[in-house]
Amino acid sequence: MRPIPSPARLRRRSTGRLLAVAAATVLLTGGCNARSAYENTLSLGFPDPITDQGKNIFDLWLGSVGAALIVGLFVWGLILYAVVRYRKRTDELPRQVRYNLPIEVLYTVIPFVIIAVLFYYTAVTENGIDKISKNPAVTIGVIGFQWNWTFNYEDGNPATTDPSVTGAPGQPAELVLPTGRSIRFVETSNDVIHSFWVPKFLFKRDVIPGRVNQFEVTIRQEGTFIGRCAELCGEKHDRMDFRIKVVSPQEYDTFIAAQRLRMTSSTTAASSTVPIAATVQPAGSPS
Repeated sequence: MRPIPSPARLRRRSTGRLLAVAAATVLLTGGCNARSAYENTLSLGFPDPITDQGKNIFDLWLGSVGAALIVGLFVWGLILYAVVRYRKRTDELPRQVRYNLPIEVLYTVIPFVIIAVLFYYTAVTENGIDKISKNPAVTIGVIGFQWNWTFNYEDGNPATTDPSVTGAPGQPAELVLPTGRSIRFVETSNDVIHSFWVPKFLFKRDVIPGRVNQFEVTIRQEGTFIGRCAELCGEKHDRMDFRIKVVSPQEYDTFIAAQRLRMTSSTTAASSTVPIAATVQPAGSPS
């Protein structure tokens, strides 16, 4: 006759079955995202950057985390060594060491060396990210307002009309940009401080009233990416989303040409329908 399992054993079996079902569910529902999760683990939670500048930021992040990990492992190693090597065996106090000059120099100099190396690479990366070229291939005027965005495609030619796009409630503005070209963003605000942020750029910069902020990026990946305002700017801050549509240089040139042609046609049609106003002469003047 089989022995009757105890209540504790039955609870353990039930718990084991539940854990097995949960694990199977996670594997089945998350299998398609396994590669993505693995890649995110390797990138330490950072999104995959799509710009040259973002890759520099990503490399700096990995280097800093790697340095912190090495220092942490070294410190933990020293702690474990001290715990094992100098654990209490008797009531006799261990030999006391004081005024060890080499050790004091070591733990004073090494932190300064680590800080200096991290500071150097941070400064080099920051200067590279903030670098502004003399003649960028594309210039975008960014205007933040409560609670949306206006993007102006500026070519610096006063003889042509610059296309622009403005977001509306429930309809985020879509900014079309090319790959492989230097793109300068010139930011201004009409009311309060906003912040132009595209997570895939690994970069954001505040949009401040009465001040012009600039930065440049070179995008390497086509696709559509989300952008947001990263500064709490008011009641409807959460609605200040926009889209970045990145296309090939040829598609971008075609898009800009089509936008300029459309605006020129609209301007011509509007001017042809405006009646010519009669000239008003002052009273008593000769006709």
